[in-house]
Amino acid sequence: MSVHPPRPALPVERLDGIPTDGEIRTLHETYAPSQDAFDLVHTHCQIVWRIAEQLLHERDHDLDTDLVRAGCLLHDIGVYLLYGPSGVLDHGNYVQHGVLGHQLLIEQGVPERIRRFCSHHTGMGLSREDVLRQGLPIPVDDYLAETDEERLVMYADKFHSKTNPPVFLTATTYRGRVRRFGEDKVTRFDALVEKFGEPRLDPLAAEYGQRVS
Repeated sequence: MSVHPPRPALPVERLDGIPTDGEIRTLHETYAPSQDAFDLVHTHCQIVWRIAEQLLHERDHDLDTDLVRAGCLLHDIGVYLLYGPSGVLDHGNYVQHGVLGHQLLIEQGVPERIRRFCSHHTGMGLSREDVLRQGLPIPVDDYLAETDEERLVMYADKFHSKTNPPVFLTATTYRGRVRRFGEDKVTRFDALVEKFGEPRLDPLAAEYGQRVS
């Protein structure tokens, strides 16, 4: 792992363009500036997939499971680009990680339907109005989940936080966190709770040795 990794094209072998778990892990290893960064981000992405996978198994659906898996495992790949030379994460510009990840996957030749998981999972989605009103340091655009696969990845991500130490978040906890951004965000979250259900976090928390908040 290096601070300034090379950017070889990802050799996506599947006909549908969805990278395998091994290809995705290679991407994480290529861009992670340190083992600690890799452990934090890659483990979080794996946990988000475990949460999404659980939700998929518990309700009837016609979602593309392989697409959801790749979206979960790649959604935070841009976080690595926010680590400075000293190995410190730039929390002040963290909101940029989605668009940075989207651009990284463009360079890797990954299809747009997968790249969108990076740029369209932040919070409960960012509208053009959100970007302008909050003065966010990203291009003015809509970054809203549009497909059920995108909605599920965004939703599953809300149940785990890469804080120090990382924690699992209940629906009640996340609802309290997102309320400061407006009741419309709470309403959007509650709609996804109704659609996908709430995950069982205690078994995952025990497996990963993390607490539920």
